[in-house]
Amino acid sequence: MHIGLFAAEGTADIATEVGGLWDTVATFVAQRGLSLAGNLTAALVIFIVGRWASKLLKRLIIRLLTKAKVDETLTKFLANIAYALLLIFVAMAAVNRLGVDTTSFAAVVAAVGLAVGFALQNSLSNFASGVLLILYKPFEVGNYVDAGGSKGTVEEIHLFSTLMRTGDNVQIVVPNGQITSGTITNFSAKDTRRIDLVVGCGYDDDLKAVKEFLVELLAADDRILEDPEPVVAVSELGDSSVNFVVRPWVKAADNWAVRCDLNEKIKLGFDERGFNIPYPTRDVHIHGTPLTV
Repeated sequence: MHIGLFAAEGTADIATEVGGLWDTVATFVAQRGLSLAGNLTAALVIFIVGRWASKLLKRLIIRLLTKAKVDETLTKFLANIAYALLLIFVAMAAVNRLGVDTTSFAAVVAAVGLAVGFALQNSLSNFASGVLLILYKPFEVGNYVDAGGSKGTVEEIHLFSTLMRTGDNVQIVVPNGQITSGTITNFSAKDTRRIDLVVGCGYDDDLKAVKEFLVELLAADDRILEDPEPVVAVSELGDSSVNFVVRPWVKAADNWAVRCDLNEKIKLGFDERGFNIPYPTRDVHIHGTPLTV
């Protein structure tokens, strides 16, 4: 009997609370329902139109950067960054239209962005350097360079690092920040290069014959360019030799092969013609009293 009474009282209390809640909702809808529906519709329109505009801007950026011949990787990255930033702005505008204060949210986003910036300082530096390398192109894929303390042929240029391959086929990953903070030497930037050799002969050798041999040696190699004209001249009267500078111009791709061939042919030619290639010598004089036994 008591249990049934308590159950009836509980049911009545729940019905009363539900009825009160329904009255509150009905009153809110009657008073502010139209305004809320309008704000919700406006927020939805802002988000839809803003998203469409963000995609349109992304496509426009890709088209402009592609037309300007900017690297494809950098083009996609910048377009995605612009799209994400504009989409965040659109979302905040839509939420603000619903009456939610976004000032504190913007402050939190700024604080988080600042913290992330400090945490990723080195990575951001490498990224900025990668953008500079892609935009200004001090070197390209396939070039042989000395950059970031490493020498090698450039295989790939990424936003954060550059991949090089050494002459003995070892891959090196160099951070872009390390490259832009130092001197970049691009051995492949020019189509032609000059080979600088110093060749010494003895003071007793026929100077004119030595020079004639060097000039003929350069003229006999088809890989040596006629313009600019090769230079063979006496540069120094050294302590133990008369030194010639031998400076032919070649195509950049032939530089190493021609250099090695010239060194070999000069040595063999000197041997055949009896020319001397002096090397440092030292006379030792010993003064003292002879030993007696």
